[in-house]
Amino acid sequence: MADILLIHGSAHGAWCWRDFIPALEAFGHTAEAMDLPSHGEDSTPVNDVTLDMYADAIIARLEGKPRVLMGHSMGGYPISLVAERRPELVQHLVYLCAYVPKPGFSLAEMRKDAPRQPLIEALQMAEDRKSFTINPAMARDKFYADCSDEQVAFALKHLCAQAVAPNAVPVELTDNYAKVSRSYIRCMQDGAIPYEYQVAITSSWPDGSVVDIDSSHSPFFSEPAKLAEIVTGFLSGHI
Repeated sequence: MADILLIHGSAHGAWCWRDFIPALEAFGHTAEAMDLPSHGEDSTPVNDVTLDMYADAIIARLEGKPRVLMGHSMGGYPISLVAERRPELVQHLVYLCAYVPKPGFSLAEMRKDAPRQPLIEALQMAEDRKSFTINPAMARDKFYADCSDEQVAFALKHLCAQAVAPNAVPVELTDNYAKVSRSYIRCMQDGAIPYEYQVAITSSWPDGSVVDIDSSHSPFFSEPAKLAEIVTGFLSGHI
């Protein structure tokens, strides 16, 4: 079975994988979640954060040991950068309704490239415009539409500010990245990244590397067992 490092998305932290880690372990995997800089329990000031810092933190957490990287939403950018810089440390990439870097595009530019921008109305910019938070009144619709009241309350308690800088940097991927196998899970009821844009992102991916799940943006809460089953199916052919 696989050893998996879980990377959260914007405004989240390691806490969001709470219900998913036991589901992965039930399939025999070893799984761990980490806080990116300025998220969760990490004390890095939000205005100091860069995309390079995200990638460096993941590489440090790998400790020289090849593992599977699974990235959610914004987490698709730093896991891609890690695979580009240190492909020997990445056994497989799993993208969960995540942004896969498009040549010349930052994450913010990819968001604008989508046919709809449903998340924009929920973003509350800081006065210095260097970070944003999520409007708690809109969080359920955007992220957790099919989650339980307890899960939503737990998430709202932990959502944090998100640095803008990491979202403003393009990532160029070369043959280093191409060496790493990858899979994608598209969320059909996603309120943050339009499902049709996830389809566009994966339009050229080979058969068997993309699976749909009928869930919101957060199946790690609403469908942890199903999500773990999908990941296990992907990894059975690559690990």
